[in-house]
Amino acid sequence: MTEHVIPRSKPFRLNWDKTLNTTGAWVLALLWFLPLAYAIWTAFHPALYEVRFDLTAPLTLENFSKAWEAAPFGRYFLNTVILVTGILVGQFILCTLAAYAFARFEFPGKSVLFTLVLLQLLVMPDILIVENYKTMRHLGLVDTITAIALPYLASGFGIFLLRQTFMTIPKELEDAARLEGCSILGVLWRVYIPLAKPTYLAYGLVSVSHHWNNFLWPLIITNSVETRPVTVGLQVFAAVDGGLEWSVINAATLLTSGPLLIGFLLFQRQFVQSFIRAGIK
Repeated sequence: MTEHVIPRSKPFRLNWDKTLNTTGAWVLALLWFLPLAYAIWTAFHPALYEVRFDLTAPLTLENFSKAWEAAPFGRYFLNTVILVTGILVGQFILCTLAAYAFARFEFPGKSVLFTLVLLQLLVMPDILIVENYKTMRHLGLVDTITAIALPYLASGFGIFLLRQTFMTIPKELEDAARLEGCSILGVLWRVYIPLAKPTYLAYGLVSVSHHWNNFLWPLIITNSVETRPVTVGLQVFAAVDGGLEWSVINAATLLTSGPLLIGFLLFQRQFVQSFIRAGIK
């Protein structure tokens, strides 16, 4: 007779690493979401329900209209769009040319110059605020959007990222383009830039997010409504108009952070995939 052996089930073992990582991720997500949830709740409900979480509370858009009328947020948004667009265009041009030179050309001092670019990654921008302010004052650019943008046009991170991407492009493609009669800039425009689109998208998202939220340098270098971005405008609005309800202040906060939040929710998949393709982990 054939003896049937009943297989024993493996004892349950708790994977502590996975459990702790999952628990930590949920805790961090909760800590991130709670302030946002409170801001959304107070912004869409009357001031009476700032600390009363009643599901039957009436919804209202009055807080947004009050915030919009209490401060020139239209001007703040325009300044911010001009600022982040100008910085992004300048960074794309300067970083592309510098990265192409470091990736494909040989010239004296190349290693030293690239080392200096990498050292820029170790320098916090806040350390240079005093010197940057002195420079802008000598140039007569204090209280201008140009003064906010100038210190960020040459990005060490952007140069490094694009250089690494350009070095992965086969040299044979450049040789073929040169045989077809392309100039140096023609090769850059027709070969390197199209193949580096994921990297440009990833870096563009990081740049826009950072400079949209940048606060300290714009606060120091600007003095008037005509040049303040939304982050500085929100701080001035909350500090000067201290008599306003939290519901109005949170409505103004959502106005300033809403575009970035919506953009991230819409393009989060492309954002992650762009970084993966760019080689960032």
